[in-house]
Amino acid sequence: MEYRTLGRSGLKVSTLTLGTMTFGGSGPFAAVGNSDLAEASRIIDTCIDAGINLIDTANVYSNGLSEEIIGEALGGKRKSDVLIASKARMRIGKGPNDEGLSRHHLIRECEKSLKRLRTEVIDIYFLHEWDGTTPLEETIAALDTLVAQGKIRYVGCSNYSGWQVMKALGISDSQHQPRFITQQIHYTLEAREAEYELLPISVDQGLGVLVWSPLAGGLLSGKYRRDSPTARQLAGWSEPPIRDEDRLWRIVDVLVDIGAARGVSAAQVALAWLLGRPAVSSLVIGARNEAQLKDNLAAAALALTAEERDRLDAVSRPPVLYPYWHQQFTAKDRFGPADLVLDRSVI
Repeated sequence: MEYRTLGRSGLKVSTLTLGTMTFGGSGPFAAVGNSDLAEASRIIDTCIDAGINLIDTANVYSNGLSEEIIGEALGGKRKSDVLIASKARMRIGKGPNDEGLSRHHLIRECEKSLKRLRTEVIDIYFLHEWDGTTPLEETIAALDTLVAQGKIRYVGCSNYSGWQVMKALGISDSQHQPRFITQQIHYTLEAREAEYELLPISVDQGLGVLVWSPLAGGLLSGKYRRDSPTARQLAGWSEPPIRDEDRLWRIVDVLVDIGAARGVSAAQVALAWLLGRPAVSSLVIGARNEAQLKDNLAAAALALTAEERDRLDAVSRPPVLYPYWHQQFTAKDRFGPADLVLDRSVI
């Protein structure tokens, strides 16, 4: 397992992170998975044995049950090298203060998460989504309080737009309060919009990227083909959305072809492609069973050739959404791989 420094912090995380949205499986999360304590414990042990040192959860996952299962599986005796990330913002009750990023909600939910996780500190605490009704100054000050109290160590954001990330960083810097070291985003071969702003911001501002649903809800695993049913969509789970199905299946065809030639799964190829992208620190992987998990774990050791990457880039390159002057930031000398510079000829 490779370990990468998370953003400009000194924290090192494994290139694969265990995602636990499938733990518990109650309410709307039942469509994703429903690992009970026994299965979750086996999954956690398998990940730790493979070298994964970061477990990702959220207070909203099965209304706290995911955190409870993690806490029980670890037995309240966390190993020093096992990191835990959690999140808050989403609605978790019927009361007027049961959602958002107010000081009241954020501190209360952090303390509840600590109890469920049976730990004294959360290593990375994410703002799960933008809250347009609470001043960012209030939210960041609350994070500062939690850091000072020793309840959280690092902070990050999830599902923010580029301007929202930069506004938060600006406030943190001006007030000398904790700034994000990471952002958790959706980014796959099928969904490459993050290359327009979020990845350049991550490189420029020193944010390590954690990718959620790196296999697009399993659609890039190779299990589903053009004429086969897609389990999550049929079960009513529509995240992440697929806006161009024909393009999706063209990508899957190339993944399957490369995987067959290398003797690996299409899922491993899709994950390996992401691990070679700029600013990406770790991929949040989940699994319904141990066999699926072990296959994903093998991606950490897969290195794609330049030719294979070119094939994947060609079939997945995103459409041009911004005029040329918005692409200046992604020039090779500022950002990295030349394929991130969009083709001016199509503008």
